[in-house]
Amino acid sequence: MENVELIDSFLEFKELKNIDKQTMQNVLEDIFRTLFKRKFNTDEHIDIIVNIDKGDVQIFLNKEIVDDGEVEDPNTEIAYSDAIKIEPDFEIGEEVTEEYKFTDFGRRNVLALRQNLISRIMELEKDHLYQIYKEKIGDIITGEIYQVWKKEILVLDDEGNELILPKSEQIPSDYFKKGESVRAVVSKVDMRNSTPVIILSRTAPEFLERLFELEVPEVFDGLITIKNIVREPGERAKVAVESYDDRIDPVGACVGMKGSRIHGIVRELKNENIDVINFTMNSQLLIQRSLSPAKITSIDLNEAEKRAKVYLKPDQVSLAIGRGGNNIKLAGRLTGYELDVYRDGEVDIEDVDLEEFADEIDSWILDELKAIGCDTAKSVIELAIEDLEQRTDLEKETIVEVLNILKAEFE
Repeated sequence: MENVELIDSFLEFKELKNIDKQTMQNVLEDIFRTLFKRKFNTDEHIDIIVNIDKGDVQIFLNKEIVDDGEVEDPNTEIAYSDAIKIEPDFEIGEEVTEEYKFTDFGRRNVLALRQNLISRIMELEKDHLYQIYKEKIGDIITGEIYQVWKKEILVLDDEGNELILPKSEQIPSDYFKKGESVRAVVSKVDMRNSTPVIILSRTAPEFLERLFELEVPEVFDGLITIKNIVREPGERAKVAVESYDDRIDPVGACVGMKGSRIHGIVRELKNENIDVINFTMNSQLLIQRSLSPAKITSIDLNEAEKRAKVYLKPDQVSLAIGRGGNNIKLAGRLTGYELDVYRDGEVDIEDVDLEEFADEIDSWILDELKAIGCDTAKSVIELAIEDLEQRTDLEKETIVEVLNILKAEFE
């Protein structure tokens, strides 16, 4: 194998792997020096000249001229009689430079050198991929579904690099088929067994933030700032936005004319409900806005414990809590307060607290009902069976049995 063949194979890697010329030159010189160190136990007497553009490598051995019969190492020394055959003016103690031919390597060494070259290039490529995606953490990428497995999906980017979208990072209603295009945010990059593993996410708040940047120019330009995002992927999200320009309505700009901007984001997130609210430093007002669409009567704040008692009209309680408790849960995460919901207004003296039924109804069932804002018997009875079934994890038979127990109290 000639040196040109080695360089040509190296240039093939350059085309595929996009490695810069200087790095290639350093790698090639390094693997040659490694080979010579094994062969001669030293590389100090060797000069290596790599010309990537021409596809050429020249190797020169520098040998010291010694008296005839005193050559101890023919790789680093040359007899005076041999030196003057090259140049008659040479003297003892001077150095002779000889070009080392690839044919002197032996085929086994050349093959080892090529294998070493391939291995080094692969290492460089892995490191290059790791660094590239390390800088892309938090950015949206679009890839093609290559393989769908039970616990994860294999995605290929534009350059054919393999990315992983785990099931846990997919929106619950996501359904993908091979060959389809998918958008996700780069969540993290790990090195496992010297191989970069790039993890994507469609459930991270950053994914929603990047989608807003794509759909809302004012967010991309920095005229509107996203202060906080909280999500229950596929169900509901709350986004607090702020504008430093009084002429810009941040909520209106994010929603768009007739919802034109927000609709694209909602479709991408599989019909996830998105509440966009105006951010404020006023905690009471922020809590009030975050519990939208419910209308709050009053709020009692405890700054020290970061808790808030929220009072609402009875017909607003279910709106504040939301389906499966998502609305109040997200509002708490958005504001940083533990929110407790209370019914406002006169107490129905004929009503009975749910705790009074602890001896007839299991505590976990009572907890399920309280989680959706029902803390009295009548508040449960007022709801339809279908509504209770949808908003709690209770079976229909259990709900019917509970309702019979509660109704019996008033008969």
